[in-house]
This record gives sequence, C-alpha cells and structure tokens, in this order.
Amino acid sequence: MEGTGTARTIESLPKAHLHLHFTGSMRPSTLKDLAAKHRIRLPESLREQHLLRLTPDERGWFRFQRLYDAARNCVRDAADMRRIVVEAAEDDAAEGSGWLEMQVDPTSYAPHVGGLTNALEIVLDAAREASRTTGCSVGVVVAASRIRHPLDARTLARLAARYAGDGPGDVVGFGLSNDERRGSTEEFAAAFGIAARAGLASLPHSGELLGPDHVDTTLRYLRPARLGHGVRSGEDPDVLARVVDAGIALEVCPASNVALGVYPTLAEVPLRPLVDAGAVLALGADDPLLFGPRLAAQYEAARDVHGFDDAGLAHLARSSIEASRAPADVRKRLLTAVDDWLGAPA
Repeated sequence: MEGTGTARTIESLPKAHLHLHFTGSMRPSTLKDLAAKHRIRLPESLREQHLLRLTPDERGWFRFQRLYDAARNCVRDAADMRRIVVEAAEDDAAEGSGWLEMQVDPTSYAPHVGGLTNALEIVLDAAREASRTTGCSVGVVVAASRIRHPLDARTLARLAARYAGDGPGDVVGFGLSNDERRGSTEEFAAAFGIAARAGLASLPHSGELLGPDHVDTTLRYLRPARLGHGVRSGEDPDVLARVVDAGIALEVCPASNVALGVYPTLAEVPLRPLVDAGAVLALGADDPLLFGPRLAAQYEAARDVHGFDDAGLAHLARSSIEASRAPADVRKRLLTAVDDWLGAPA
C-alpha cells in the first residue's frame, strides 16, 4: 500500500460510511434554514461556520457539546428530521458512499414529535425514502448517551429491538456515545444485552478521548462488533492484538480526532500503524457540521497525508463495506464496484 497514486478520484471510489451522527451530519446551510424557521439565534461559531479546534479535556468537550446542543435545538419537527436524513444520504452518495449507517439518539427530538417511538419512526421512514431516491442506502444505529442513566439506555435498546433488521430503513445496531469520561461502561451492559438478543450489532464509542484501558473495559462488558473511533487501541499492543484477533472494526474519524485535540495534526492520527497491525478500519466523518470535512476528505487525508496509494484506498473502502451491517447483496455489489474502480485505467 505504498505510493501516492492519485489518478482515480476519491468520489468515484465505492465505500460505506459507518460513523455519522444525525445532528452532526447537517449541512451548515440547513442549520441556518432551521434556525430561521424556528426563530432561534445561533452561536457565532455556528453562524460563521468556524471549525472547531479544541483541547482534549473536559473544557474542550463542554464547548463542543454546547455547540452540538445549540444545533440540535434547531431540529423541532418531523420535516426537519426527514430533511437531515435525506440530505445526509445525498451528500454521501455524491462522495461515493453506497451504504450509510446514521447514528441517532431519539431522546432529544421526542418532545417535539410525540415521543420516542414517533421520533425513531420518522428517522426510519426518512432512511427508507433516502435509500430509494439518493443512491445511498441508509441503516440506523440507535445510540444511548453516557450522560443519561443506564435505565434510559435499556429503554432505547428495547425500542431499537422492535425495529431491528438488516436492510435500508431498519435499525442495524445499538451504540453508546458522548464523553467517554462520563458514566460507567459496565453499567450499560444490560442495555447492550437487550440489543444483542435482537440481533443488533454492538457499536459503542471507545478509544478516542480515553485510551486502551477504556477499550479493554468496552471489550469485556459490551462485546463490540465495531468501536466508534477506537483509534487509541494501538497505544497498548496487547489490546490492539485482541481487537485485531476478534475482527473488531475501528470507525476512525481523523478530522474529528484533530478537532477534539486527540492528535495535534492529521499526520499523527495512526492510520498506517493500525492498518499495518491488521486492524480493520472504516473511515468516518463523525460530525462534519462542526468538524468540517465530510467522508471523502478522510480518504483524501489517507492519500495525501498518510501516503495510501489507490490499492491502499481500495483496501480501506473494502474494510468499510465488510465491517458494515449492509445486506449481503449490497455488500457484494459495493465490493465488486471497488474492484472495478481499482481495475479501471489510472
């Protein structure tokens, strides 16, 4: 995977997008539209689209969360929610993604649309619409929050289980997001057990703000199929070996790693060491509303900053597809398309 071949375009490389948050996926123009619609004044950072550069401590996270909450506060009805899902799929399709797993915690939107069930059903219905119309199929990951009680997570897990499936517009996984330093991971094990019994993939965040010790705890209690971020697994060779041996994919989001101060520069995000160690990587954009770069930019960084050639980029794309919860026919079609991309004249 050495070299810097650049003739084939990133946007034409078929790929899957496995780490994108609902509110954080919004186009900046859409956020401004929704703020105007609901007569909400946005903080300057959101009005002027200032990209975040934060310190990797609780103060930095507080600033991120404050802006994220301000954006989320602009999502006030079913039409807003549907727009976000469809536009995210349109943007992903334009960047070559044929499968998107969008992560959402319906709790914050429930008061505006008649409850948790209604909120999730709006997202799922929009995912089905987007899958029909955009060229990018959309599955949904229901995510609990570390800053809420583990019993709330169980409620969400039961809700997710009711809509579990393996196709576009289904719930395909159960996650755990927000600041890794908050809450006790083991206390969420019961919720993940509920999800697992329904056939949902375990997709918790771990190994970004905290290091390999937290990854170890997540492996023991939540039995993940993938780790949201997981990029710091490599700081302990034994933990990384366990991740690799178990085939647990890492949803690595380089731009957000830098924005949150986990790494000073894109060059220091350890893409190459993780791949060389045998880890399965799925590049993701996380929250492009706040961090800026979308999915294609993560692959551009792999090429331009880390020196992945076309074969290396194809390897990353295959990994994202194989680690996804896409139906077998979708995975087969996308993997064939990656081979065609790589086989095309440079």
